[in-house]
Amino acid sequence: MSHPQSYEILLVPGFAEDTTDAAEPGGAIRSAVVAATGETGASGYPRYSGEGIVADIDPATRTVEALLVDGAELDYGLSVRIKEKNAEGKADS
Repeated sequence: MSHPQSYEILLVPGFAEDTTDAAEPGGAIRSAVVAATGETGASGYPRYSGEGIVADIDPATRTVEALLVDGAELDYGLSVRIKEKNAEGKADS
């Protein structure tokens, strides 16, 4: 099975209900593009990293199974959204 080569990670306040709201300017507290490392994380899913973020992502469900931000776990009150990046580097909705 072929896995996506990159995702855009969006860190949003925990109360953000809709991923489209998170994609709007000011909706995400932080965003980063992460690329496949070719490794498998401790969670058993493919590992992606970039811009200070390391994530294990299940490509079948687009679920983030593990996440480190600048070497630390995600702060309480924040949640994560992802968008698959297409071949041109643009985020797919």
